Amino acid sequence: EVQLVESGGDLVQPGGSLRLSCAASGFSFSSYYMSWVRQAPGKGLEWVSGISRGGAITRYADIVKGRFTISRDNAKNTLYLQMNSLQPEDTAVYYCAAGDIGRGQGTQVTVSS
Repeated sequence: EVQLVESGGDLVQPGGSLRLSCAASGFSFSSYYMSWVRQAPGKGLEWVSGISRGGAITRYADIVKGRFTISRDNAKNTLYLQMNSLQPEDTAVYYCAAGDIGRGQGTQVTVSS
């Protein structure tokens, strides 16, 4: 069974930083392209970032480029998202996704003063 468990969400002030983690199990983590997506209140899912199986290739939505960094540790079956210079518009539930085989339950990120 595919399991993806996100953690690290919190309430943070504008300009602050957070590091999200996603612990994966039940599938061959290193064989899958991994992504972070988010859903803001009242809005649809928005793709944020993706990383290749080996971690060498990363992609970002324009709105987070230069502020967020995606990475993975295949030895630990864990995906990360380092988020810097957070803004109120980054407020959302953040999900990790493994290719098209599964998505976690999400972790809440709230950016507010």
